Amino acid sequence: MEEEKIIELIERNPIVIKNIENPSEKMKIMAIKKNGIMMRYIKNPTKEMQDLAIKSNCRAIEFIENPTYEMKEYVVSKLWNTLEFIKDPCEELIKIGLEQKGYAIKYSKNPSVVLQKLAIEKDYDSIKFIEDPTEEMQLLAISKNYNALRYIKHSTLNAEILAVCENEAAIKFIESLDENKKILFIKHNALVLKYFVNDLGNISMDKIIFIYKYGSKTCKKIAVDEKLNM
Repeated sequence: MEEEKIIELIERNPIVIKNIENPSEKMKIMAIKKNGIMMRYIKNPTKEMQDLAIKSNCRAIEFIENPTYEMKEYVVSKLWNTLEFIKDPCEELIKIGLEQKGYAIKYSKNPSVVLQKLAIEKDYDSIKFIEDPTEEMQLLAISKNYNALRYIKHSTLNAEILAVCENEAAIKFIESLDENKKILFIKHNALVLKYFVNDLGNISMDKIIFIYKYGSKTCKKIAVDEKLNM
C-alpha cells in the first residue's frame, strides 16, 4: 500500500500505526499528532516525536523512557496527575502539581512540611494522603473544614476539640467517646448534646452540675430541655 494511503488511514484512525511494520517517520509523526498515546507503539522515537506526543496528550509521558526534566515539568503543569507516570518526582514537580490540586501530595514520598501545608491549603481533604499527620497539619486541615477530621486516623484531642467547635457534627467522626470526653465536647460546643440524646439518661447529676458550672447559657438550656424531654 502506498505511503500516502497509509497516512490517510492513520489520520482517520491513528491506532492503525499499531499494525504497520516498519512505519516511516512521517507515519509515526502523523499518528502521534493525532493522539500522543500512540507513542506506546513507536519504537526508537526521536526527541521531536516525544515532544509532539506530550503536546498532543500529556499522558503520553507514560510511554517515554527517560523523559527530560522539561518534559516532566510541561506535563505536570498541564495535568497534575501525570505525576503518576514520573518516577520519584522531585519537590519542585510536586509543587507544580499542588498549584492545581492538593491531591498531588500523594505522589510524594515523605513530603516536607512545606509540601504538606501547600496541599492542605489547596484542598483540606488532601490530608488523607499524608501518613500520620502532625497536630499542626491536623489543625490546619480542620480550620479549613471540620470534615477533615473524618480523614485523620489518629486525631489528637486538640484537633477533635477544634473540629467540634467548628461544627458539632464533627462528633460523628470521633471514636472512643467516654463520658469525660462527651462532657469536654459539650463544654466547648453545647450543640453536640443533640448527638447524645440516648445517653443523657446515663449522665449523672454531678455531670449536670458540671454543665451548669462550666457550660454556656445555651449549653445549660439544651441540657435541661433534653433532660425534661426524656
